[in-house]
Amino acid sequence: MGSRKKVHAYVRVKPTDDFAHEMIKYGDDNKSIDIHFKKDIRKGIVNNQQTDWSFKLDGVLHDASQDLVYETVAKDVVSQALDGYNGTIMCYGQTGAGKTYTMTGATENYQHRGILPRALQQVFRMIEARPTQAVTVRVSYLEIYNESLFDLLSTLPYVGPSVTPMTIVENPQGVFIKGLSVHLTSQEEDAFSLLFEGETNRIIASHTMNKSSSRSHCIFTIYVEAHSRTLSEEKYITSKINLVDLAGSERLGKSGSEGRVLKEATFINKSLSFLEQAIIALVDQKRGHIPFRQCKLTHALKDSLGGNCNMVLVTNIYGEASQLEETLSSLRFASRMKLVTTEPAINEKYDAERMVKNLEKELVLLKQELAIHDSLANRTLVTYEPMDEVQIAEINSQVRRYLEGTLDEIDIINLRQIQEVFNQFRVVLSQQEQEVELALRRKYTLIDKNDFAAISAVQKAGLVDVDGHLVGEPDGQGFGLGVAPFATKPGKKAKTKRTFKDQLRPSTPPSKPVAFEEFKNERGSEINRIFKENKSILNERRKRASETTQRINVIKREIDMTKEALSLQKSLREKQGEYENKGLMIIDEEEFLLILKLKDLKKQYRSEYQDLRDLRAEIQYCQRLVDQCRHRLLMEFDIWYNESFVIPEDMQVALRLGGSIRPGMVPISRIVSLGEDDQDKFSQLQHTVLPEGPDSISFYNAKVKTEQKHNYLKAMMGLQHALRK
Repeated sequence: MGSRKKVHAYVRVKPTDDFAHEMIKYGDDNKSIDIHFKKDIRKGIVNNQQTDWSFKLDGVLHDASQDLVYETVAKDVVSQALDGYNGTIMCYGQTGAGKTYTMTGATENYQHRGILPRALQQVFRMIEARPTQAVTVRVSYLEIYNESLFDLLSTLPYVGPSVTPMTIVENPQGVFIKGLSVHLTSQEEDAFSLLFEGETNRIIASHTMNKSSSRSHCIFTIYVEAHSRTLSEEKYITSKINLVDLAGSERLGKSGSEGRVLKEATFINKSLSFLEQAIIALVDQKRGHIPFRQCKLTHALKDSLGGNCNMVLVTNIYGEASQLEETLSSLRFASRMKLVTTEPAINEKYDAERMVKNLEKELVLLKQELAIHDSLANRTLVTYEPMDEVQIAEINSQVRRYLEGTLDEIDIINLRQIQEVFNQFRVVLSQQEQEVELALRRKYTLIDKNDFAAISAVQKAGLVDVDGHLVGEPDGQGFGLGVAPFATKPGKKAKTKRTFKDQLRPSTPPSKPVAFEEFKNERGSEINRIFKENKSILNERRKRASETTQRINVIKREIDMTKEALSLQKSLREKQGEYENKGLMIIDEEEFLLILKLKDLKKQYRSEYQDLRDLRAEIQYCQRLVDQCRHRLLMEFDIWYNESFVIPEDMQVALRLGGSIRPGMVPISRIVSLGEDDQDKFSQLQHTVLPEGPDSISFYNAKVKTEQKHNYLKAMMGLQHALRK
């Protein structure tokens, strides 16, 4: 474990024109803040009211820029994350004090971005500077609203809403959220897109203290996994950075909240109260129990609060006299948090694949040492290497000749050869079964006797009678029959299927199921074909996995029976008396055969189990391909359906041949609104911003893409609403 260290606590003061200079004083070292209250004369002459407080912190950020805040608060935490240390940065304070601005910043302006986007940028910059490491970055975005967990990235098309509610689960590795989607990001722009997507889904409300008040606690997590490209060590490091934007505490009398906002404020204050109770318990050395499970917030942050983590707290306060009581409360929380100790340590894990490769190398060296030892002991015929393809082919040939009767016996050389002989017996038997089945299929149509639907269909087609005999085979003299397609039956002309394209545009759009069938046969035929092929492969792999599982169960039962028989033989030998010759135990032939059988069964079990693992990996991969094809098919269908039936008639001129817009190339929002082009806006933005900050390209690219997506969704909802009217 690592060494224990204190939580770093900083205070950021919100700029104001009405700063209380007489009541709030900063220390010369910029690490302390003094609060002075004027005595309430209404309480009389005898007044023991405390009027002065002093708080020692790690830094006071007054009139500090976003750059300075990040350099002071977050840069070291993010830097150490790529070395394997977990990190948490939390913003706490009164509503409207600037927590969200500190954490996220103004997404419209690159210079005013907050800790979160700067942390993403630093992570990818550090990855570029470490060419000897293969680093993987994943992100997730959790929202805790009214004591319920929500995935802010569930609106992405390839995620979708969760059927079961998310839960907080603990295991020896720590705390994680079951059901929360985690997204792989290979570049900076992708990470920004996920951030902006989550930001648009956050719940906000307006009250007298804040026009855009966050009504939920949000945790953006960056997961880092780093492998060495140069060393062959199986160890690799993992870490995660929790960036926590807490909802602000409220005094209901000042905020004037009511209705839904009042209910939200109650949940927020309650969870923040539980957070403070957990901090007090962590500071108290005599407390054996820490109440982490009192609310979802403290439970989700259990690893960060006093665990394996570099913890930093940013307390946001007002500098106005009217908010001095809330400011004092926030500073008390910061001073308590500063007393909490954490124990950060490097998170090292082991790569199973590399470990196997290293063990294989060690195995080769040990075999070479054994070969030298056997050579010195004149044991030249002993081999420890597995059989090569030539030896296996020779054994296969011997087995075939033995079954055909041209070979009387197979010479026994060693245990590996015995096992391979039995294995080749099984291979030859399986090949012969397949050859017989293939020959039958070439000559006959094979139908499962238990498949009543297939039998009924063949009887209706007139190919077999009720007794199951082929029609047209009197006295055993048969003739070839084929099943003609329904479209080519005699006496009927094939009908030409009219598509929606061949018809005039209907006054009312067709139902989506009907249109979807038409789409699969026309524009989406290629995607549908790939989807069916992938699904067929997936079903075939699932069938093979089921068969392999059944074989494994059979082998397992045989192993258990063989072990019982071997145990019985050993007990009989012990009762009858054991015989030894030169220190070696003598066993009878039956027990020896049982031992050989048990070894062979275990080898089969391992082989089948490895096949099952490979099949499961293939099934997972095929399932992902099927899901991607399904999503692509549905997305293309939505575009085709909207362009064909939803866009108003007067807009179709732009989509005709020779027009400036081609179907499928431009979002509907562009066609309907006919407003300023987003690309033009982005180009103008680049001209004004890039001379000052060329690193902002990824930031603005992600911002524009997110806005385009949401504008498209809004336009689609507006069109559907207009059509329903």
